[in-house]
Amino acid sequence: MARRLLPVELDFVDTAPLRLVFAREVSASPDAVYRALAEDVVGWPQWFSAVTLARPMDGGARREVRLKGGTRFLETIIAAEPGEVYAYRVDETNVPGLRAMVEEWRVEGTPSGGTRVRWTFAVDAPAGVRAGMKVGRAGMGRAFRGAVEALDRRLAAARA
Repeated sequence: MARRLLPVELDFVDTAPLRLVFAREVSASPDAVYRALAEDVVGWPQWFSAVTLARPMDGGARREVRLKGGTRFLETIIAAEPGEVYAYRVDETNVPGLRAMVEEWRVEGTPSGGTRVRWTFAVDAPAGVRAGMKVGRAGMGRAFRGAVEALDRRLAAARA
């Protein structure tokens, strides 16, 4: 059964009761990373192993995402600034207990010509659900690192 979440906006990333932030540097340029995040939505399963399906909807204004294990999300894009930020709000999910959720991907150039990728996972949920997510932080961090490293390899192969 789909659960409807609150229609929060980008400022929720700063005000959410739970914020998990992960960062990693890659060799690809900010523009290349941004394009992979925002413009090649269907390519996400190629580099983010938890994602089994990602498809744009409504001309790219929304997305459908499915994860291993059967988790589903219907999302609305709330920020899309090329070379800088890509963020989406979860509108519907089959995950119990969530009230609101936003994921923000920020990309910033590094002196070496690469990119610092920062992923913020912002959630409002009852205290027990938030506690469980905090416990799962290490696993999310590993998933993020693996995904960003796989993305960097994919982008390097495309440049070669």
